[in-house]
Formats: sequence, structure tokens, C-alpha cells
Amino acid sequence: MADLKSKVLNNKLPDREPTRCGWATGDLMVRYHDEEWGVPLHDDRALFEFLCLEGAQAGLSWETVLRKRANYRAAFAGFNPVEVSAFKPRKLKALLKDPGLIRNRLKIESAVRNAQAFLGVQAEFGSFDAYIWRFVAGSPIVNLRRTMKDVPAQTPESDAMSKDLRKRGFSFVGSTICYAFMQAVGMVNDHLVTCFRYEELKSLAVKQARRAPALNV
Repeated sequence: MADLKSKVLNNKLPDREPTRCGWATGDLMVRYHDEEWGVPLHDDRALFEFLCLEGAQAGLSWETVLRKRANYRAAFAGFNPVEVSAFKPRKLKALLKDPGLIRNRLKIESAVRNAQAFLGVQAEFGSFDAYIWRFVAGSPIVNLRRTMKDVPAQTPESDAMSKDLRKRGFSFVGSTICYAFMQAVGMVNDHLVTCFRYEELKSLAVKQARRAPALNV
């Protein structure tokens, strides 16, 4: 108590943690929440990384995936879709034995198929970025979420994305996974309005807005 009074007298109040979304607990999740989640991404390699990681996360916690993220980057050639698309059966067998990964055969095989489909999208649209952001007309959707109960598991936009990705040969891209991807890469701002990142990313969304025609799906 005396220490607190001393700080007040010297015009120095103790540092206070900013208000965050309720799921951001623990150093790893807090850092991810503060620095990455909801920040608009337009780099194809980074978008491919999140597509792979969100698929790997299915049925598990996101913290589990974050703890293995560095291992995934090393095992999957820095998430270079060209290199991943060329992985051979021998490479896949080695990945299934890697304790640093989520050793699920379907998920690992999916990453290779998705890399191949990813390259197809790049060839058609010029970049995966140009394709995927059309599902939100090129600009982040800024939501008004007041409690975690207000955050949906999927939306009409994620439904449309999932349907179109599946049509193009992607797997592990159900609507729930697609919505988690949209949240992660900043296609939607789902920080709670009470979170310190909400206003920061709302302002960023205005500055980085990209106007593009909606994708017909």
C-alpha cells in the first residue's frame, strides 16, 4: 500500500493490462491476440500458412497449433505453396513421424492438396489474395461484438468461401474453419468492442480498405 501511495505522489500509477478479448490468456495467446489476430493480411505465403494451420487446428485448441507453429514452418518449407505442392509420399511419411507436428494423416495430406489448389487459384486470379478478399468485397468487415457469445462460428460469407474452396479442390475448409481463417487474417474484425485492439484495427481497416467486386458464388 505504501508503495502504491509513493507512485501516486510521484505521479506514477502502476501499469495496467489493457482490456482484451476473453480468449487471450497466457503469454503465447496474448502475443498472438495483440500482434496478429485480425490484422488484414494480403501476402500469399502468409495466407497459405493460416489456411494450413486452421485446417490443422480442427478439433484442437489454437494454442496447441501456435506451440507447433515453428515446427510447421520448418517442416512445410516456410509454407511455400510451390514446394509443398511437390511433396512426395516419402516426405509425407516423414512428416507423420515428426513429433513437432499434429500427426494426422488426413490433415497432412490435405496441406499438399491445398497447396496444389492454391497454385491453381493464383494462376486464375493473379494471387490468392485477390481471390480470397472478394468474399468480403475487398474490405474488412468490422463487427460489433460485445461478448464472446456474440461471435458466431460461421457466417454467410464463410459458407460461400467454404463452398467455393471445396469446388476448387481444397479440403479441411468447412465453414467454421473458413470463419476462423477470416478472423485470423483480418477479413473480419471480431475483437470485442471493449478490447483495445478493436479501435486500432477498425482504423486500420479504413486505411487499408481495398475495393473489389464481390465474388459470384
